Amino acid sequence: MRADVTSEVLIVGLGAMGSQTLLELARRGVRVVGLDRGHPPHDLGSSHGRSRIIREAYFEDPLYVPLVQRAYARWQAQEAASGESLLRVTGGLALGPARSTLVVGATASAERHGLVCERLDADAIRRRFPAHVIRDDWVGLLEPRAGMLDPERCIATALRLATAHGAELHLGETVARWTEHADHVEVRTDRGVYRADRVILSAGMWMRQLVPALRPHLTVERQVQFWFAPRAQAPQFDPERFPVFLSEVAPGRLWYGFPDVGDGVKVAWHHGAPDDDAAHVTDDADGAPAPHRTVSTAEVDAMRTHLATHLPEAAGALRATSVCTYTNTPDEHFLLDRAPDAARVWIASPCSGHGFKFAPALGEALADLVLGTVPAFDLTPFRRTRLGGARE
Repeated sequence: MRADVTSEVLIVGLGAMGSQTLLELARRGVRVVGLDRGHPPHDLGSSHGRSRIIREAYFEDPLYVPLVQRAYARWQAQEAASGESLLRVTGGLALGPARSTLVVGATASAERHGLVCERLDADAIRRRFPAHVIRDDWVGLLEPRAGMLDPERCIATALRLATAHGAELHLGETVARWTEHADHVEVRTDRGVYRADRVILSAGMWMRQLVPALRPHLTVERQVQFWFAPRAQAPQFDPERFPVFLSEVAPGRLWYGFPDVGDGVKVAWHHGAPDDDAAHVTDDADGAPAPHRTVSTAEVDAMRTHLATHLPEAAGALRATSVCTYTNTPDEHFLLDRAPDAARVWIASPCSGHGFKFAPALGEALADLVLGTVPAFDLTPFRRTRLGGARE
């Protein structure tokens, strides 16, 4: 067993939120330690898969727009500090019927925040983005600043910058339990004991195990990502010509995709796949989620059939698949708050499948919270008490 490790702040989980919060605290001169059961960036949780969409015209709720605008600035600052390319602007396209949740919500955010976006009718979409097969009653909202982040590179860069600022990493350790005391928090892992003034739990799908009181409010959803080679030499899928996209093909049924940057066109469903059983994640004997990492032939065939209808020229040979997880709250908003019945422990992350893009802005906000500073953004919508049955 390792000797006790002490710190001002200990972060459990170094995915999107954890790595960025670690960086922000280290940048401020805080003595901070980061723990992870794997060796991030890894494929055990939610922060992998080569690409994540970043977009401003946020259909989920206009309240997210200022957060993502701050995130853009922070991603760019990290690029400058590291010399790494983290964000690629491709433009972004929201597609669906004019009254769809996606189009209505994205339009509302664009209008409220004065975003530069272009409304396209079906003929304009077909003319400018011929890879998409759409119905005559569909419209599109094109936002030029949208694009894609490289999640593995983002996490690796954040951890490298954080350690350069003095952060300490302890990887390949599994947290068994934490206990809050009057003047510190004790965290026990399979390799040692840690003591910290404050603790941030940003463990994604393991949050239900670390904070059992949250278990009734969080669900873990299996998410399959697919990469297909275009059927032929298809310049329409180049990142200069093919924006990242979200498309609502039926009420509440969204899928998304990315241009071919060398490994094929990436596509996936956003939340439940057509076969609801495929999205189910069971618990193992220890109560931790156990996502099925194997992608079935039936799942590949189902996505290929979907592509044949909506993006037929992308339905070539399967290049790769990957399985990650969404940890969902009932209203699909984030959780940023103190843990139940705790003064020194904070919970962060369960991002409901749309949180990666915000990570550096939320890292700043979390650093403010644990250091007793008022964040620049109103985090009230992300408090756990909204879930019901949770005490202050």
